Amino acid sequence: MNDIPAFGLIGHPIGHSGSPRLFKAAYNGRYPYDLIEGEYFESSYKKFLKSYKAINVTAPFKEQAFEKAEIVSGPCILIGAANILLKGEEGIECHNSDFSGVILTVADALFPGLVASCYASFGKDGHKKVHQAVRQSLPDIYGRQPKALIVGCGGAGKAAAVAAAEMGYSVTIANRTFDKIEKFIKGIPEYKMTAITLDGLKDAVREADLIIYTLPKACDQLADLMMEDFISISGGPKVILEANYRDPVLPSTLGEAIENACAMYINGHRWLLFQAVSGYAIMTGETPDIRALMAV
Repeated sequence: MNDIPAFGLIGHPIGHSGSPRLFKAAYNGRYPYDLIEGEYFESSYKKFLKSYKAINVTAPFKEQAFEKAEIVSGPCILIGAANILLKGEEGIECHNSDFSGVILTVADALFPGLVASCYASFGKDGHKKVHQAVRQSLPDIYGRQPKALIVGCGGAGKAAAVAAAEMGYSVTIANRTFDKIEKFIKGIPEYKMTAITLDGLKDAVREADLIIYTLPKACDQLADLMMEDFISISGGPKVILEANYRDPVLPSTLGEAIENACAMYINGHRWLLFQAVSGYAIMTGETPDIRALMAV
């Protein structure tokens, strides 16, 4: 009997996914990791129940995955979506590594070496220690509560907004319309998030210490931004993170302005990397090989 646990990814379509290669690198090929391709969530979910210890979940199934869980992590409750399902001792657990990936990515930019140090000391719970350290340290960097601007209110935008709020940022979400943001922030009033349309993007960019761009394409309002909009007004570092790693829009449209303003641009591959670091640790209960993941 094979006692080696199996892992995988469900979603549609996922044939392009690099997750198997990442997972193989993370654990030196010790565990199988499959692409569980399927147009219908229920059929893929049944395969998980039958054959897998844990799975990653990607579009368009994250909300359905959340509804299946019996044990729900705090971030999943706030975001209303899950991208990890895990068979735990008390039932099916759900987690969201989009959320933890944002925290690790920002932490790695502001505090180089912190992520690796926390995982070396605390194993699979390293992301929790990183979260605590960032939340304690941010006010010292900026001399006040820092401000975050999240552009877009899809799944990635919601995860980024909650992650930024949990780190201690005052959060503004910009979207084409108010309706989607208002529905989201009404469910989490404790964070006191602000909603704006994309017409207010320029002022919000100028005021923000952290900007997370989650739209898949360039919005028209990007054309109005200039170098001075990316200069930090707090004196602390200004960080710009783009979620789109396949076809990023900010380097081609605003790369020179960001560089000349001495702002820090982080591409989506870093978010993907740290999603894998935190997510794989949750799925396996083991710390992945961070250096091997970086190499991939």
